[in-house]
Amino acid sequence: MSERKKQSLLTGAGILAIATVFVKLIGAIYKIPLTNLIGAEGYGYFTGAYAVYTPLYAISMAGLPVAVAALVSQNVETGRIKDAQRIFAISKKLFLGIGLVCTLLLVAVAYPYSRLVGAADNYISIIVIAPCVLFCCLMSAYRGYYEGLNNMTPTGVSQVVEAVFKLVIGLAGAYLFMTKALGYYRENAADGVLEFFGKTVTDESTALSALYPYAAAVAIFGVTAGSMASWIYLFILYKRKGAGYSREELVNSPEAKSSRELTGKLLRIAIPVAASSVILNLTNIIDDFTIRARLNFALAENGEIIKNMYADALSASQTLESGISTYLYGVHGAVINIKNLIPTITLTLGISAIPVISKAWAIKDMKGIRVSTESAMRVAMIIALPAGFGIAALSEPILELLYSSRAEIVPVAAPLLRTYGFAMFLFAIASPLTNILQALGNTKAPIISILAGAAAKLVYNYIVIAKPEINIRGAAGASVLCYVIMAGLNLIQLLHCTHIRLDYVSVFLKPFVAAVACGGTAWGVFKLLTGSIGISSKLSCLISIACGATVYAIVLLIIKGIVKDDLEMLPKGEKIEKILAKFKLLG
Repeated sequence: MSERKKQSLLTGAGILAIATVFVKLIGAIYKIPLTNLIGAEGYGYFTGAYAVYTPLYAISMAGLPVAVAALVSQNVETGRIKDAQRIFAISKKLFLGIGLVCTLLLVAVAYPYSRLVGAADNYISIIVIAPCVLFCCLMSAYRGYYEGLNNMTPTGVSQVVEAVFKLVIGLAGAYLFMTKALGYYRENAADGVLEFFGKTVTDESTALSALYPYAAAVAIFGVTAGSMASWIYLFILYKRKGAGYSREELVNSPEAKSSRELTGKLLRIAIPVAASSVILNLTNIIDDFTIRARLNFALAENGEIIKNMYADALSASQTLESGISTYLYGVHGAVINIKNLIPTITLTLGISAIPVISKAWAIKDMKGIRVSTESAMRVAMIIALPAGFGIAALSEPILELLYSSRAEIVPVAAPLLRTYGFAMFLFAIASPLTNILQALGNTKAPIISILAGAAAKLVYNYIVIAKPEINIRGAAGASVLCYVIMAGLNLIQLLHCTHIRLDYVSVFLKPFVAAVACGGTAWGVFKLLTGSIGISSKLSCLISIACGATVYAIVLLIIKGIVKDDLEMLPKGEKIEKILAKFKLLG
């Protein structure tokens, strides 16, 4: 009997979700204090490096593991254990080569790209993050292999290892750098003029502008260190424990197919999957290029409108006129940190769905496909709708709570966060829909939908952000339009491909009703506490979130919004199921 761990879709998603929540908390501890530390302008450089890095990261961490997981899952299900092992061996060599090429490519384009987007000093951070692509490619072979075995634990643990190293090294490094650099400036700037990081500075505002690119690079080194540590963990884990096949399974397995044949199969899955991931993440480059370029256009067209809109924020942050577009881009990046919390969690539902739905599709188990698809989508809605409505209702107090030492960004960021909050369900469901289509072997549809969404985003950014009275606020509208198109086209294609009928009341309507109650409660409680009672905004925000979450849970139970299958992802889910069934609260 095999010693391998087998996990259902939602059990695997539960493991990844728990790890992801922990990782995102660490990420918040990392990025939010980092923004408080290096400011919105410094964070603009940090975000700019991420924008050019993420398409290559997508190849290594989204496209490649999916291909390995799908092939390993199919071969294990049919008893071809030796094929699964050979696929893993091939993927390690193949992904090493891809990682080296992508890393060198990133180093090569760092300087010309940075000049092209109007942020010449951004090349420093891009070069520092480049080796991260290599380590991500190396670890993707291991993650995909274990995910194909329905064992999501190694992926979850490696994510935590990566996040912890990123936090400790990145944040500590940035803090020490900023402290030492500013200390040096203040000690040696008695005469006013000073050569500082290759620039002549005359006051603290110009000194900060000079050191921000280097502070961002020091912080981003933590990302590279985290990816290296994560790969080392997976490498040691496999060397010590392997995959857990029994001797009987290995003996009874047919001889493996040729490396050439298996490599061909791997690439046939990996290339379209990686292409869709790259195209999706190209929207980050679209944002990096178009937001900065069109903000600069708007500033040249009528900069006084923008300066007047954000006069207090620009003054408080000591932002020079030459740094306004980078500052606004950095504020947008700070908002994205909050916006990405929920979609990153629901992404795990799609990853866990790949081996489960792939197996069901292979044997034409349409009921299994429908149940798994509904579970993934329903849980995504149960998580995303209340979170999104709550974020929209409490956008300003949430920003004040998280960015307390950079309070000047709140008026700039709040409209963006409110828009993202209302559209959170779109961001949350897009990746699971893409993964489900990929598990069904339909790799072309996600590429088409992503291209359509990216094209719409590009046009929207180009036209709307250039309007001085709209400026950075147009970026949120562009993202929403992009994901409306992506999610809509993917859902249409899923229904056409499988001919399944979704239970729309269970998947969408019930979570929506409960989420409206959640957002309304949070908003009402906050107004009551801060207005009539006079409690501080920060404390009122926390109390309001708790009240909204409580009302959401109660309403969801009353309208029977939770289904038996969904409880499998929770610890002690069977006990919870019995309790809810006893009181007739299960849908």
